[in-house]
Amino acid sequence: MNLRRAAVLLVLLGVLAGVADAGGGAKTLRVSRCPGPPNAEVVQAVDGRYVYELWMGCRRSIGFARSVDGGRSFGPSRPVLGSRRRGQHVWDPALAVAPNGTVYAAYMVGPEERNFRSSTPMRPAVAVSHDHGRTFDRVSTLPVPATRNFGDRPFIAVAPGGAVYVTWDYGPRRLDVRIVCPPTSSCYFNRGDFNAVLQKSVDGGKTWTKPAPISPGFPLGGVYSAPIVAERNGALDVLYWQHPTDPNTFRVSPGSQYFTRSTNGGRSWSKPVPVGAQAGTIGLKEWWIDGCLAVDPGGTLYATWDTQRGSRDTGWLAWSTNGGKRWSRPLRVASSRTEHLTEVAAAGRGDVYVGWQTVVRGKGYATFLRRYSPPKGWTGPAVRVSPAYGNPRVWPGDTFGISTKNGAAVLSWGSANGKRRRSDIYFSTRRLPAP
Repeated sequence: MNLRRAAVLLVLLGVLAGVADAGGGAKTLRVSRCPGPPNAEVVQAVDGRYVYELWMGCRRSIGFARSVDGGRSFGPSRPVLGSRRRGQHVWDPALAVAPNGTVYAAYMVGPEERNFRSSTPMRPAVAVSHDHGRTFDRVSTLPVPATRNFGDRPFIAVAPGGAVYVTWDYGPRRLDVRIVCPPTSSCYFNRGDFNAVLQKSVDGGKTWTKPAPISPGFPLGGVYSAPIVAERNGALDVLYWQHPTDPNTFRVSPGSQYFTRSTNGGRSWSKPVPVGAQAGTIGLKEWWIDGCLAVDPGGTLYATWDTQRGSRDTGWLAWSTNGGKRWSRPLRVASSRTEHLTEVAAAGRGDVYVGWQTVVRGKGYATFLRRYSPPKGWTGPAVRVSPAYGNPRVWPGDTFGISTKNGAAVLSWGSANGKRRRSDIYFSTRRLPAP
């Protein structure tokens, strides 16, 4: 959720050990070239020579830019179709590319924050481009059964046959949601009716099904975030972040990650499997969009997330070689007194890049990268890929972009570099030693 985050980010302290400096590495480009405030929360997709970046900002809309040369340069920044709406708020972008090259850009639409009690629904919108992001020619707003509903954080995926799937956090009663915004940190939920739901389009995003629950316990599932992956065999994989919810008070408690799968296009889902329960729980004040899911060409699944214990926050990686039925013990990625936004992207069979964003003590925000192989372990130390440290008082977004191309990692992130008072979107590539 992105209420007041830009103005209320806590000045965090952190320690990172065993990290290599960015040094004279790959070139870093500034992608965002439009006014904010701020340009933050970037997501990314790579399709051959095309690299797509989508973020919040760009004249209070959802910004978009593309590269047609593999990331060596980017074209102009512009608002995505339908994302500049008078009297409405847009937030939480998501991005996917179909096998035929169609680009789908999703984002949330709802009432402005000062009109939270209005009857305007909160729901995803999906814009479509049929010319590799040069233009967006259609936008649809997904149907919801209630007007005063709550909604947050969409994820989008396209199956090999072209079906488009959107997951998001749906609550039927907006007024049951309580959002806490401390003066020196980001907002969080302490009660509400949160559920992971799925909507599907089989005609290229023209029409959509009604929301159908993924997580059990509807309408009190306690789920905030549900990234989705569509596999080559048509299976749908979802990793969702669930907090137990009191049925009387709607208060939520520290939560955990769960995995579920559908083999029939989302009509039914497997029994949820806990992921990394040994690592501990995710606290209520966690403000990253927690949880990332990837699959490699051999079918191994990878999940990343972070947990809190005492004064420390730890990023984790786990994997499954049997379709999510069982998961490895969680592997610690990074740990310190600051939060870790941890994400993963597959580079090949048994080969992934793990990235994370955090605050380094006395310096500011930085984005790090490391390569891992379950059979062989880490291939080397973590590398800082962001050459400049971002202002720790300026919100960079609750996501960053991570993809792979020909064995290299492709990254984008938000950061307020130097003396800048707002964040912008930056891009780089990095190739670390292979397993």
